[in-house]
Amino acid sequence: MNWKSLLLIGFILTAFTATSVLAIDGGNSRKGKHLYKKNCKVCHNAGGEGGELTPMTKTMSQWDRYFKKKTAKHPGDVFKNLKEKDQKDINQFLYDNAADSEHPATCG
Repeated sequence: MNWKSLLLIGFILTAFTATSVLAIDGGNSRKGKHLYKKNCKVCHNAGGEGGELTPMTKTMSQWDRYFKKKTAKHPGDVFKNLKEKDQKDINQFLYDNAADSEHPATCG
């Protein structure tokens, strides 16, 4: 291997490690999708009072930052009615399908 190949491999490993750290520990994306549809899409749809909100609305890091500050930013009491594990699951679903993820998705 030449130095360019080693440099490329090092860069790829660093980028992978940096993005992996952002993911929520212990979140279940499949369960999160169900919980998102049940709890969030009620208000966050095209005609809803919360405005349309899909996983692709934000980047992975934006979703993580939002959930770290969720109680200060989200009106109403939806987060108060959800267990911490359920919140992690929703965060994982949104993170996994964010605009800059490998599989961006709406929530169809």
